[in-house]
Amino acid sequence: MESFTSEEFSRDVSAAKCAAQEGPVFITDRGKPSFVLLSIDEYQTLTGGGQSVQEVFSQLPNTDAIEAEFPAAMGNVARAAKLSD
Repeated sequence: MESFTSEEFSRDVSAAKCAAQEGPVFITDRGKPSFVLLSIDEYQTLTGGGQSVQEVFSQLPNTDAIEAEFPAAMGNVARAAKLSD
């Protein structure tokens, strides 16, 4: 795993993006990890590919006999990151 200080990340975002193709990249503030940069493939692996609860449930074995309702409000398991205040 690679690590960039906030300053290094700001100066060379491209290098951080390249490093994230190989694995998670930690971005530190004052020597402590504060953010992690991931490739989209790694992110989707961690979040289940952004599938809805209904999609995940339908892929489980032996669920044909189970009656379940999934309100539209449940949406996707994964959510986009809020990048500004």
